[in-house]
Amino acid sequence: MTSSSFWNWLRERRYALPHALGNMLPAPGPADAAALCDRLRRQGIAATVGYFQGDRDTPDTIVQSYRALLATGACSYLSVKAPPLDFNPGHLRAVADAATMAGTVLMLDSHGPADAEATIAASEALRADFPQTGCALPARWRRSLGDAARLRDTPTRLRIVKGEWADPDGDPDDIDAAYLALIERLAGRTAPVAVATHDPRLVGRALDRLVAAGTPCELEQLRGLPRRRTMAEARRRDVPIRIYIPFGPGWWPYAIDKALARPHLPLWWLRDRLGLPDRG
Repeated sequence: MTSSSFWNWLRERRYALPHALGNMLPAPGPADAAALCDRLRRQGIAATVGYFQGDRDTPDTIVQSYRALLATGACSYLSVKAPPLDFNPGHLRAVADAATMAGTVLMLDSHGPADAEATIAASEALRADFPQTGCALPARWRRSLGDAARLRDTPTRLRIVKGEWADPDGDPDDIDAAYLALIERLAGRTAPVAVATHDPRLVGRALDRLVAAGTPCELEQLRGLPRRRTMAEARRRDVPIRIYIPFGPGWWPYAIDKALARPHLPLWWLRDRLGLPDRG
């Protein structure tokens, strides 16, 4: 085997590993997500619940999974991935109807740049009948400042993330500055803004600006990532905290893939637990 063939073989195994390991682990289902929601509620922490689809899921099975979760009565905030539903208005409205009947708020997750306009358009279409339907805006996308201006004076709930997918025209030189510019664009609005980053310094600066402007805000964190210091920043400012709980057959493959791609996570977790400052 040549050196090039070996590295190609190794690369293939690396990308196959998350799926192989993920299929060996029990997929968290609606009952598991509901139990976590109840546990967090007893701690005074709210939850967002999002479904991670598997390879065999169809739009119909995804809708049924959301309905099963909502039937537990434990979920007050549902996060939906529109691309696996093919942005189909019927499927999206079916989830929104079930969420409304359960007294649950609906948020559309952010995806790649190619899906950005369709996701925002889907949230706007739902907003006529479901006014609080929200969406996420990635700070690393240049278009997000325009999207923020477009959504600023609507009742749309907004979640501000750094963003998993790069801007096709190139990321900004300083993503933290781009994040704060997006927060500045939204400061003063009357609809809620969620600060969704695990960077304690950035959390503090973003929350300070929103609180000073009188904008209702909260800290939203993904379950499984370090959050001790970010939660301390929110509590110091008396800002509510919400944890994003993933469930479904696609969760473990996704989580394992991200862990392999970010080998610094164990050190990050340790620094967070010890309360050590970040480098730089």
